[in-house]
Amino acid sequence: MAERTSTGLLTMMLEPTPAVAMTLPAEVREKLAELELELSEGDITQKGYEKKRGKLLAPYIPQIQGVDPSLQIDNRIQASSQAILPGSKHNKSRAANTRDERFRSDLHTEAVQAALAKYKERKMPMPSKRRSVLVQSSVEACTPPDTSSASEDEGSLRRQGRLATSTPYQGHGHPAVEHWFNRVIQGSSTSSSASSTSSHPGGRSVTTTNTSAHAALNANAAATALADLMAHTQLDNHSAPPDVTGLSERSSFHGERPQVASVRGVSRSYNHHTSVMETADGVPVNSRVSNKIQQLLNTLKRPKRPPLREFFVDDFEELLDVQQPDPNQPKPEGQQMSPLEGEPLGVVTNWPPSLPAALQRWGTTQPKSPCLTALDNAGKPVYTLTYGKLWTRSQKLAYTLLNKLSTRNEPLLMPGDRVALVFPNSDPVMFMVAFYGCLLAELVPVPIEVPLTRKDAGSQQIGFLLGSCGVTLALTTDACQKGLPKAQTGEVATFKGWPRLLWFVTDGKHVVKPPKDWHPPIREASNDIAYIEYKTSKEGSTMGIAVSHAAMLAHCHALTQACGYTEAETITNVLDFKRESGLWHGVLTSVMNRMHVISIPYSLMKVNPLSWIQKVHTYKARVAVVKSRDMHWSLLAQRDQRDISLSSLRMLIVADGANPWSISSCDAFLNVFQARGLRPEVICPCASSSEAMTVAIRRPPEMGVPPPGKAVLSMGGLSHSVIRVDTEEKLSVLTVQDVGQVMPAALVCVVRVEGTPYLCQTDEVGEICVSSGSTGVAYYGLPGMTKNIFETIPVTSSGVPVSDRPFTRTSLLGFVGPDSLVFIVGKMDGLMVVSGRRHNADDVVATALAVEPMKFVYRGRIAVFSVSVLHDERIVVVAEQRPDASEEDSFQWMSRVLQAIDSIHQVGVYCLALVPANTLPKAPLGGIHISETKQRFLEGALHPCNVLMCPHTCVTNLPKPRQKQPEVGPASMIVGNLVAGKRIAQACGRDVAQLEDNDQFLYIQDVLQWRAQATPDHPLFLVLNAKGTVASTASCLQLHKRAERVAAALMGRLNTGDHVALVYPPGIDLIATFYGCLYAGCVPVTVRPPHPQNLATTLPTVKMIVEVSKSVCILTTQAIMKLLKSKEAAAAVDIKSWPTVLDTDDLPRKKSPQMYKPPTPEMLAYLDFSVSTTGILAGVKMSHAATSALCRSIKLQCELYPSRQIAICLDPYCGLGFALWCLCSVYSGHQSILVPPLELESNASLWLAAVSQYKVRVTFCSYSVMEMCTKGLGSQTEALRLRNVNLSCVRTCMVVAEERPRIALTQSFSKIFKDLGLSPRAVSTTFGCRVNVAICLQPNRLGKLVEQGTAGPDPTTVYVDMRALRHDRVRLVERGSPHSLPLMESGKILPGVKVIIANTETKGPLGDSHLGEIWVSSPHNATGYYTVYGEEALHADHFNTKLSFGDTQTVWARTGYLGFLRRTELTDASGERHDALYVVGSLDETLELRGMRYHPIDIETSVIRSHKSIAECAVFTWTNLLVVVVELEGSEQEALDLVALVTNVVLEEHYLIVGVVVVVDPGVIPINSRGEKQRMHLRDGFLADQLDPIYVAYNM
Repeated sequence: MAERTSTGLLTMMLEPTPAVAMTLPAEVREKLAELELELSEGDITQKGYEKKRGKLLAPYIPQIQGVDPSLQIDNRIQASSQAILPGSKHNKSRAANTRDERFRSDLHTEAVQAALAKYKERKMPMPSKRRSVLVQSSVEACTPPDTSSASEDEGSLRRQGRLATSTPYQGHGHPAVEHWFNRVIQGSSTSSSASSTSSHPGGRSVTTTNTSAHAALNANAAATALADLMAHTQLDNHSAPPDVTGLSERSSFHGERPQVASVRGVSRSYNHHTSVMETADGVPVNSRVSNKIQQLLNTLKRPKRPPLREFFVDDFEELLDVQQPDPNQPKPEGQQMSPLEGEPLGVVTNWPPSLPAALQRWGTTQPKSPCLTALDNAGKPVYTLTYGKLWTRSQKLAYTLLNKLSTRNEPLLMPGDRVALVFPNSDPVMFMVAFYGCLLAELVPVPIEVPLTRKDAGSQQIGFLLGSCGVTLALTTDACQKGLPKAQTGEVATFKGWPRLLWFVTDGKHVVKPPKDWHPPIREASNDIAYIEYKTSKEGSTMGIAVSHAAMLAHCHALTQACGYTEAETITNVLDFKRESGLWHGVLTSVMNRMHVISIPYSLMKVNPLSWIQKVHTYKARVAVVKSRDMHWSLLAQRDQRDISLSSLRMLIVADGANPWSISSCDAFLNVFQARGLRPEVICPCASSSEAMTVAIRRPPEMGVPPPGKAVLSMGGLSHSVIRVDTEEKLSVLTVQDVGQVMPAALVCVVRVEGTPYLCQTDEVGEICVSSGSTGVAYYGLPGMTKNIFETIPVTSSGVPVSDRPFTRTSLLGFVGPDSLVFIVGKMDGLMVVSGRRHNADDVVATALAVEPMKFVYRGRIAVFSVSVLHDERIVVVAEQRPDASEEDSFQWMSRVLQAIDSIHQVGVYCLALVPANTLPKAPLGGIHISETKQRFLEGALHPCNVLMCPHTCVTNLPKPRQKQPEVGPASMIVGNLVAGKRIAQACGRDVAQLEDNDQFLYIQDVLQWRAQATPDHPLFLVLNAKGTVASTASCLQLHKRAERVAAALMGRLNTGDHVALVYPPGIDLIATFYGCLYAGCVPVTVRPPHPQNLATTLPTVKMIVEVSKSVCILTTQAIMKLLKSKEAAAAVDIKSWPTVLDTDDLPRKKSPQMYKPPTPEMLAYLDFSVSTTGILAGVKMSHAATSALCRSIKLQCELYPSRQIAICLDPYCGLGFALWCLCSVYSGHQSILVPPLELESNASLWLAAVSQYKVRVTFCSYSVMEMCTKGLGSQTEALRLRNVNLSCVRTCMVVAEERPRIALTQSFSKIFKDLGLSPRAVSTTFGCRVNVAICLQPNRLGKLVEQGTAGPDPTTVYVDMRALRHDRVRLVERGSPHSLPLMESGKILPGVKVIIANTETKGPLGDSHLGEIWVSSPHNATGYYTVYGEEALHADHFNTKLSFGDTQTVWARTGYLGFLRRTELTDASGERHDALYVVGSLDETLELRGMRYHPIDIETSVIRSHKSIAECAVFTWTNLLVVVVELEGSEQEALDLVALVTNVVLEEHYLIVGVVVVVDPGVIPINSRGEKQRMHLRDGFLADQLDPIYVAYNM
């Protein structure tokens, strides 16, 4: 369906061809759009809409395919129902005992197809994926599947493909016109990846916009585009996406867009070009992303299913919607059931007193009688074990085990010890000998699977079981022992989680013949444990079920009676002989009755699925024990066999008759094999569980039992545990067959699943409980669980116990039907309770398989389970896809499965994942190991190749969105705080006026001149290179001289007040030219030089700053000057428009005529340009007065004076980094050791080594430097210590930042370098922003601190409730409490700085317990933004705002950061209490979602924690969708694992639904020089389709 676009990439959207679009005249398209609008606004019903639309389109459709669209849907339904008719006539003519038509096995398939036809195909955005991920990752996927020696049951159940032609999707040769037209109208535009834009002349093709209903006219494009789906976008009510670059051209763009109403009729023949959209500020956006998001929004418009209920408040004042029961749901109406009793056990003369006694009897009286025939993989009999052989060989083994194995002269085993039996499924003979050998020796056999690798699914749990059973010895065969993984010593390797085992080979040469006088003790069956059978629970833990000798004997007796077994009968067994029915019929009961068992190994079934039928025919077997999948497989192969007869069978025992699918296998099998002598009444389904053994079995016909029963039950009723026979609605029904009568001498009742085991009503589904002498007795070593399961006391509604005997819970869900027949509708293990309704995993599997039974899912392997997310179960479906499935097939199959499950079960699927063929963990007999699959899903180790998450439709219990209250006025806010006794949140640093400071210079350049005279040789700067050697130094005089030269060069050329761009690498040149500009009266602008390897992205920023700052001249080095004018540069920017460029490398040594003296300190000193995290380039104006005040404040706070040395590892271009590099040393006279952060890339230890070498007490760095050190040196602390790196000299290491302190990073830094003597309390943070570059600095730790010892966390960290924070409230909680968020104080407020917390909207002051905007007042505030576009008006209030209430005189600057103040218990040197300022995040970056305020970093922290391979994460919103971008550090196989984990964690921790998950390569998320994420740049890149993502998942 999809065309290939010019680049040959598969387009991900399914598209109408342009030709069809042209056939619709303009007015028709106009009307269609109106209809669409009416429907979405609810002015017209769906039916009315379809009718009108059908009318509108009727004249045009026949031109294309000749089908009337209004008939389309009905046709499909008729097609599927007509397909039933021919079959039904033919069935009626058959013998009277054929089964009722309604129960045909393909009914479910029909239901599913009808359900799908009912749905109008909803258009879903298909995930986009990088090509390399499409190549199937699994190596095995290409190898033939069954080479593994692991036994494998191919997951079973495929429904028949007989109806293939009637399914609506296959029946029509073309895609259905109906939804085909739908697509024309919804017209999303095809696009390939961005590369095709440049592939046709004219560069950008057509511009359409999703965000406004204007159509754009693009000058260089010939055609005009249809505004994509106008109706949808208008009613979606999304405003244009916010400005991402902050340039003011926005307004003018809209002005140029004429409103073209007639555009709708324009032909869409341009459709093969990539259509490009623009966001509001003219960033071209590739519509592949945006159309999908648009579609996603359209799919989200469907209302959620359950109506919103009232809310309850849980402990955390959190409003999670709790599902109230639906008042109309069906309730049970029947009477209370009465327990059902099986017929009494008949008395059999000379019945052996125990199983070993029976073996002894047959072994001695009938030694030649055959007991067991084993077959090889070709189906040939390899060996027949006679009763005589079994008796003698078991005796030998018993004697050897008891007498020949010893450690230190003590026998190794004592009677009652547990022994592991590890035998392959192909060797029943050795197993049987070992099992009976153990019974004769009075040892307890524990049969387990052969471990094939050290990482088998569930192998660890088996090990745990062996450990808890105290197993020390494992019996196995010679061949098996040779095949086990070995350690270096040649011994069998110890498997993960297993105890140390001694492996003993039971082959003939290792066992000894007992002496004549030795006889095994043959006792009467007692209550001692006979054997232990393992069982894996839903959660994956393995339990051992202990079966006593008495129960084993009673069970054999009951089975013999129920099945009418007679001596010497022949029985074929296809099942695993180690446990459950295979063991009960094929190893135990058979010996009781001296029967002959033909054991069919699983490996033979794989090669020849008909083998069991052939053996029934060859051996004239009377009984066969199979599972429904064995019947199913034989159907697929039966065409080749004509001459087989099943007439000898008197009983075909279907061991998994309790499965809801078994009925279709039975019916289909009967349909085919009735012609070969199979009598319908010999099919005997049975129900059993490991705990209760056989619960019920349909008796063979000769016993005169009532005829088999059927029930067609309503799925809706079942989901409420109520039985309703469904009459009218054929779609969502479950057809079940009975599993016969209760076992002899058993008492059965049905009890409620949860809570007290009350008896159910007759029309209610519950758990079946059995009381009889033939059930398991306990879970070995688990007394608590044993009490719950094996000692249940069912009670009547009045609370009276039903019986004085304890009952065993079978974990089967069912009811007792007419004629006392037992019906099973599911198992506890497969039960999924979703918002109060019960669904059975097996039923969901059946529905998924019926979507396209044989075609898509590899061997029908589907796993369904539920995971708990946000206080409810969520359904997950995982399927293996055929190796040759295309992306398109996968996506189509997935969307159909979702619809089918939704329609039939009325439940949403949370996650649907497809994995490559043969990659799901296998259970021992090849089925899917569900608990291991679930475990892998939750750990992110499933490696799917396709994923579809639908949280929007499933998650209906989110808290109600917060309604904004009408704003409380600022006055009442203050009064409220006073009444509550909370203080207004304001704080200030020390008062500068009281501090004597001798050098009150107004101009920093004067300070330099003064120092050059007073202390000419005092060293001010020392720059280190990557090797750690000194690259350059400067004393006061040297710096002054260099500055003079620069000034002399400028004075002739430039006027005072001209702006000069300084483009230098970090070093002395930068500092000298800065002062040179000041000497010459010019305004310097420091600019980071472009990166030579990355000109394309770094040079435009340089150009932009030069232009925006109106610089008339660029000063730089020769090398950079060449670079700016190079060929490469010309590719990135227009190099002809650079202003004058001067290189300062070889300036003549001349003095400037005279220094420039600014007339007033309020004059502009320099411009500080920086790109904010929101992607806005902002330059701030710093006056001379502010510059001096800044230096003075830092000097006082950090106690800087000429004899100090500080080390600085920061970029010198803006903010505090610039001030520390260029200003502070000159002002305070201390020596600065300068370490350019770029040098750390080649030598990570450079900075720390310098700190150690110069014994620096105060040092500054950035988060990116800290991260480089923790990542690069984390493992090398030992090597550093050997190089004598010692950090004990450091009193303060300050991280310079404009963000919330990164606690995790600072803590891991402290922890790693503690070994090198770094004090845990040395690391602290600073805070500054555009309006004031230094608000807080943490100096050496606070003065008179009572030493609290090193224990206890640093007192400046608090824990706040993250949920309160979303409502702008600050609630302190204890460390470790749920939803707690640690926040670290941002440093101590600088002298002369006043801070207040204000409400962003009312501009009133806030109390201590509120989150608000940090406002600052200080002499070193910047004086305003310097922007070229005259946007100062926009931001004027950033620099001079007044409170609306309270102190309305002070002028404040708004920082644009949210935070709060806390008074701490610490005092500073003056004895004052210390006020701590906590920065929570940038106001511009917060996400407003569901009426609450989220900080991206909190969501990102959760996401990064969710999987080990997520290296970095960034989030942003687009049209109300939360987009999460994660960097994958690992193989691309893992990309899709992340989708579900990311969605889960954000739901659980933030109550948000993720709209789009984008998985990218490491390093894609842009980060600025301070180490902050540039989320808005990332967003632009995502929308313009420039990220080259590995995978993009659109959550439904």
